[in-house]
Amino acid sequence: MEEQLSLIDLVLQATITVQLVMATLMLASMVSWYMIVNRFLYFRNAREEMLQFEERFWSGIDLSQLYREGNERAADGHTMLGMESIFRAGFKEFSRLAQQSEMDSEAVIEGSRRAMRVATLREEERLDRHLAFLASVGSTSPYIGLFGTVWGIMHSFRGLANATQATLATVAPGISEALIATAMGLFAAIPAVLAFNRFASKVDVLSNRYDTFVDEFSSILYRQAYALRSQEK
Repeated sequence: MEEQLSLIDLVLQATITVQLVMATLMLASMVSWYMIVNRFLYFRNAREEMLQFEERFWSGIDLSQLYREGNERAADGHTMLGMESIFRAGFKEFSRLAQQSEMDSEAVIEGSRRAMRVATLREEERLDRHLAFLASVGSTSPYIGLFGTVWGIMHSFRGLANATQATLATVAPGISEALIATAMGLFAAIPAVLAFNRFASKVDVLSNRYDTFVDEFSSILYRQAYALRSQEK
């Protein structure tokens, strides 16, 4: 209990500048932890929904039926994310273009791929959300803490000039309160850096899976478009 009170006393007795640095780092740490939890839940849900959709997609179900099922869930308020969102964008554009008899198979598929590329970029933006903030916290927090430490030590040494007797007991509290800023900077930076690296890796994995799905789905749509145009002839 005494150690906790002494730590609080050091923070309360710090200079205004050092206290502002500590408050900034504490705020950055709290916001980054909120974003870490938010991103963790988002990536977990995105992976689960991707696996569920892939299982349903490759089960042999009719694509029109799969699209209608998505419409029903969307009507119930379910948000379409990830791979299913890409599928729906591509299939909707394919269905629209396939009804235009003057368009050949290549034009239909190219239009579908453009729609899926746009949907993929939108999903990648969702995956990257908040990661820039975590990277900023991880890279700048140690320097902000170091600034507080340097300022606190400078304040301590300025106080020595007015002291009649310079002892370790005189300068130790000021140096201790200054070093707390460095510790808080590391406390904010380390989780942010670890989380950013982890989430960036997940973004790469999911993005590659989305790109692979676009190629595979395009092949399926090409066969359907070719068969449809052959029947019309």
